[in-house]
Amino acid sequence: MAWLAWAIAGAATVQLAPSPVYVALIIGIAWLIVEVHAPDGPYRRAFPALLAVGVVFALIRVVISALTAHAGIDVLMTLPEVTVPRLLGGFTLGGTVEAGVVLQSLSEGFAIVGMMAVFGAFNAIASHYELVQSSPRAFHELGVITTVALAFVPSTIESVSAVREADRARTGGQSIKRGRILRSIVPVLERGMERAVALSESMDARGFGFAGSTRGDLAAGWCGLGALLALAAAFVALVGRARPAAIGLSVAGIALLVAATAFASGRTRDRKRYRHRRMAGIDWAMVACALTAPLLVGLLGFGGEDSLVWHTTPLHWPTFEPLVALALIPLLVPLTRLPSAARRTDIEMPEPELLPTAAPVAGS
Repeated sequence: MAWLAWAIAGAATVQLAPSPVYVALIIGIAWLIVEVHAPDGPYRRAFPALLAVGVVFALIRVVISALTAHAGIDVLMTLPEVTVPRLLGGFTLGGTVEAGVVLQSLSEGFAIVGMMAVFGAFNAIASHYELVQSSPRAFHELGVITTVALAFVPSTIESVSAVREADRARTGGQSIKRGRILRSIVPVLERGMERAVALSESMDARGFGFAGSTRGDLAAGWCGLGALLALAAAFVALVGRARPAAIGLSVAGIALLVAATAFASGRTRDRKRYRHRRMAGIDWAMVACALTAPLLVGLLGFGGEDSLVWHTTPLHWPTFEPLVALALIPLLVPLTRLPSAARRTDIEMPEPELLPTAAPVAGS
């Protein structure tokens, strides 16, 4: 939970200071945290892959913005124009490609990479099954699904690596390009199916979700339905510019959602926790120190600090303010608790396909 608070603080800081200069600093901080704290394994190797995914999304954003946004300033080139039918939006693809639009899209895409870096570091360091154990009972199933989703990238990387090693072993260490894609895809899909079957068997063996519905579950269901209807009505009222009704329905929907969570989480003795660890004083200190970073950056933003956001019109280099860099120092608080050499070498991360099952707590 302390690592989750650190990741949320880092993501909030990226949102408050999306300038490429400060985003680069946050990415460097996340990379340093991974190098120091992440144990060797598939989750650590997945960190660069997540950054690569962020870069791909950023480049896609740049291409879409360059083809659809036009202001007629600082034109780099002119492409043929194609007007999309009105049913699909009626906008124009092509035309002028402008330097300001491209650079602004690159800056916004780089912020996406920063978000991926922060949560990629959390994915490489945090214990996934302990995160599921710490979640309220109402979100236990959702937590299992999220945990399996987080484990998809590292487990896929591990499968690809194992398949490549097996392929090289069959060919005597020689690289045979003919049919290599087919020889790689089929075993990876087969291993994925085996992991899914093993996961379902382990959940069924533990009686996952075996308990019947109680009055609390029924009350939670009705409260959840009421929250959904209230929030939908609030959205309709907001579209109709009925602001008082939208505010009232939003408050009612949030209250019903909180009540549904409370009802669904009330019966906790049916789900036993395996060596659940409580937050210690030093963990709360880490949370408080990490949350100081977005607070300081937000105060600087309210104070009129212009370097937090980079505007490309007119074109100029992003500026750097040392005071903002000092406000990012609280994100380095995990470095004050360096892991021991024994923990770095002896820790055993749970296999991605066995995340929801009981596993020894790291260091126990």
